[in-house]
Amino acid sequence: MAEELAQVARFLYEAGTLKQSKRTGWWMAGVRDPESVAEHAWRTSLIASIIAKLEGADPARAAFLAVWHDSQETRTGDVNHLAKKYADEADPQAVTADQVTGMPESLASTVRDLIAEYEARESPEAICARDADKLECMLQGIEYKSQGYELAQRWIDNSRSRLTTKTAIELADQLLSMGPLEWLRAVMGERPD
Repeated sequence: MAEELAQVARFLYEAGTLKQSKRTGWWMAGVRDPESVAEHAWRTSLIASIIAKLEGADPARAAFLAVWHDSQETRTGDVNHLAKKYADEADPQAVTADQVTGMPESLASTVRDLIAEYEARESPEAICARDADKLECMLQGIEYKSQGYELAQRWIDNSRSRLTTKTAIELADQLLSMGPLEWLRAVMGERPD
């Protein structure tokens, strides 16, 4: 068991690299210091739990799927859509299988099953997690655009068009109708612009 836990410990260090791994697609929008993969995964998980709860799915399961959805990027890097045109896409399930090799089987099989479920996009929770991934990208694009990165509009539009659940679509419309500081104005009792 000590060697299995040593493998888990190594993976935890590996997972930490996602805190420094930048989401590379944002560089094409001119963003100098884009969010990290870990930052994206955190808010995606939060959004997945919200969408799932409102869609009648299991919010904990959707968040669980979302928190792991980009874990393979410790080994592949963030392969943006342009790069995918030129490079063979690594199979997330194969990368995950390598990542969990040597871990306790109960843990390894859980992680492999999560990635398989997310990639299949068939369960209500996986659908919610996938929508959360797109909605988080749209939301980040709105934030970048408000900081002056006008080219982020392409990511906003593309992400919005790929949403499928009623909740994600309606939430996207709400997000598009307000600015990133609307929450602060509401807390402070200010009227919207």
